[in-house]
Parts: sequence; C-alpha cells; structure tokens
Amino acid sequence: MKKIPIIIDCDPGHDDALMLMLAFGSEKFDIKAVTTSAGNQTQEKTLNNALKILTLIGAKVPVYRGAEKPLFRNLIIADHVHGETGLDGPSLPKPNINSESISAVEGIAQILQSSKEKIILVPTGPLTNIATFLLAYPHLKDKIERISLMGGGIFRGNMTPLAEFNIFADPEAAHLVFKSGVPITMCGLDVTHKALVFQKDIELLRTIGNKSGTAAADLMDFFSIFYRSNRTELDGGAALHDPCAIAWLMEPDMFKSKSCFVDVEINGTLTTGTTVVDFYNVTGKEANTEVVYDIDRERYIQLLHDAISRLP
Repeated sequence: MKKIPIIIDCDPGHDDALMLMLAFGSEKFDIKAVTTSAGNQTQEKTLNNALKILTLIGAKVPVYRGAEKPLFRNLIIADHVHGETGLDGPSLPKPNINSESISAVEGIAQILQSSKEKIILVPTGPLTNIATFLLAYPHLKDKIERISLMGGGIFRGNMTPLAEFNIFADPEAAHLVFKSGVPITMCGLDVTHKALVFQKDIELLRTIGNKSGTAAADLMDFFSIFYRSNRTELDGGAALHDPCAIAWLMEPDMFKSKSCFVDVEINGTLTTGTTVVDFYNVTGKEANTEVVYDIDRERYIQLLHDAISRLP
C-alpha cells in the first residue's frame, strides 16, 4: 500500500508525543519531516522533546526548529498541563539526532518544492509555522494536499469558554490558515474530549512491554493528573487530542464529521481565538473545513496500541 506523504508540525507535549508514536508506528505514512512550534512549552523545549521522542522510537527524519513566538502576540505555554519540561513524567533518552540548520518554514518550502506529489501538513500546535509558510511561499500552496489539524472547537473551549489553546495561542495565524483555500480537517475539542484515555488504557499500553509502550504509559499517567483534577466531567479520562489529526488520515470512517465554513475570531472582547463554525449553514458560505465531532473511542485506543507495539 502506498504510504501517505506528510509533514508533522507539533509542540510536544504529551499528546503530541503519542501522536508521533502513532504516526511512525502505524507504518502508513511517508513522514518527510517534523517541525516544531512553541506552544505547550517554549520552542527550545518543544524542539528538544521532539528530538527525545524520535530518538526513543528510532525515527530518522529531518527535524526543523520553528517560530519562537506567535505572529503578533506574546507566547503563552501550557506548563500547567505538561509540566516544566513539556514532557514531565517518563524518563526519556537524550537526543541522538540534531535539528536542521534552516528554519521550519524553509524546510517545508524545500520539501514541497522538490516533491513530485502533494503533501499533507499535520499541525498539532499553534499554527504560526504554517501561516508563516503560506505568507512567505504562496506559490507553493498548491503543493499542499490538505491540512489535518488539531485545534478549535464547535461548541466549547479550554482557554476561554469558546477558544481552544492552539487557536487562542496564535489566532492571527489560524485566521490566515483557515482563509488560505487549502482543504482543512479540524479535529477540535468536540471530538478530542471524546478521544479519552482511561487508566485501563494506560495499563494496556504498559503491558506492550517495549520502551515506547512504557514511555507512553508514563506520559499518560502524568497527563491524566491535570484532567482528573480539572476536567471531572470526563469521568477520569484524559483528552488525547493530537493523535486524532493522524488517526483521521488513517481511518476517517472511525470519526463523524461535517463540512462547514469556519473562520477565526481575532478581535472579540470575549471570543478572541474562537473557531466560528457555521455548523447549521446559517451564513450560506461555502464550506472550507471538514469539522470532526465524534469518534469510536475503543477503535482509537486500539489503533494507538497497535502502532506503539511496532515501535522499539
């Protein structure tokens, strides 16, 4: 089976780490590069975390350092969820690979320029790198097959009542991406708060018996602390957000989604960073996004288990 060509843009982050394990362990992707964004932690830390996870799983791909901060705003991080390192919990190896000398935006441009086929971008952090690329290299936009992202929400937020972290962190970048004309799949909080990992799932990962399974379980143990204290409506589950953007590319029939027009609020007093999803088509505007809102949770966990079982 032909592998799907992708570039991953992430801000590890516990759920980004499992997203990388899913992507590489699935054996379904031709992963051209990993780029990093500041988000869950600073750029220095998210880059180092990406290198640690790739070292752990034995992945050999180019890694590019992205933007240090949002386009126009100060950096915000989610250390209250992900800890001081951004990947608190497990013992991870020191990186045995280095990042490339050029920036994430330049790396994406080089890869797309030289590719004979279109490539899917998979951003699971703030969209600063993707927006900067679209601004700097508009002539390469047509080389992007799709953007499958984790971010936003239809009816809920986690930074404000309506704004999700990745979009809230750099709303101007998100606004540019949703206005770009590139086909988008949005895995927002409506689906990721159903993509829950419970303690029984964590123990299932630990029983795999390899280094990656142990690390994944330890990551989820730490990640779950925040959710069990602050998201009691999830009944002990932790929302495993970022792997949804990869899982949708693997098995879209595992999800429910709807084509909608989506824009991002950048000026609102109460709603800055909100993805405004025209779920009921009240504006009559042409849909620009496949908005994902439901998932087969058991199948999702099995997908993760199977992929991590293939890793070292």
